Amino acid sequence: MTIQFTKMQGIGNDYIYVNTNLFPIARPEETARRWSTYHTGIGSDGLVLIESSEVADFRMRIFNADGSEAKMCGNASRCIGKYVFEKGLTQKQDITLETLSGIKTLHLRVGKQGTVEQVTVDMGAPEILEVAHSLTLYNKVYTGTVVSMGNPHFVLRVEDIGLVDLTSVGPLLEKHPHFPDRTNVEFVELRKDGSARMRVWERGSGITQACGTGACATASALIAHGWAKQDEDIPIEMDGGTLRIRWSSADGHIYMSGGAEFVFEGKIDC
Repeated sequence: MTIQFTKMQGIGNDYIYVNTNLFPIARPEETARRWSTYHTGIGSDGLVLIESSEVADFRMRIFNADGSEAKMCGNASRCIGKYVFEKGLTQKQDITLETLSGIKTLHLRVGKQGTVEQVTVDMGAPEILEVAHSLTLYNKVYTGTVVSMGNPHFVLRVEDIGLVDLTSVGPLLEKHPHFPDRTNVEFVELRKDGSARMRVWERGSGITQACGTGACATASALIAHGWAKQDEDIPIEMDGGTLRIRWSSADGHIYMSGGAEFVFEGKIDC
């Protein structure tokens, strides 16, 4: 069967998007592994399926590059908002999206040309599981904040992010026995102007240009430690660009704002 796909990216976090109402995919785990491979496949951080939902406007399923299914992805959520609006699947500018971590609300900012310029996602309430948990790897202690954004995160503050060997330490922390389901790992450097520079090792995908839930987890950890404040936009700069994160004291929810872009479209045999 020939599948029509769309490649999209949210600040460098790139996924392959398929409308399964038109092009059903029977084995998404295997397909994600095959298509995500660079050189022999399309190349991406994973595969995102856009489906019908009985409880929301749309449903998202997301499979990492290694075929594992993720509960949530903030960057993919923003891309879905742009996709369904600009492809005429909805005229709503406030969209509900069913995910494995609950129903998320997307608010679209639409420009004069009818294109989606920015998407703000209500990511729900973060759960601070451990404010300061220490792990030892090869006689070195790593202390970070364990946060759930519907998916697991381990956030570590560092003085100089340029000194972090993410390729070496990322997979070790991801698969540490303390995290039986593995975890996403974020290293963050807090700047004097209140912004943060973050790099991420994503569970199931490795180093990626950005991670929306990781940016939310990072902002949550900074606030939990008193290094940032609620009700203020916190710019989180990643390799692929910057997201603005706000933890609202009114409802306890995290709001993530940023862009989304189409990269290219194509057809591939499945």
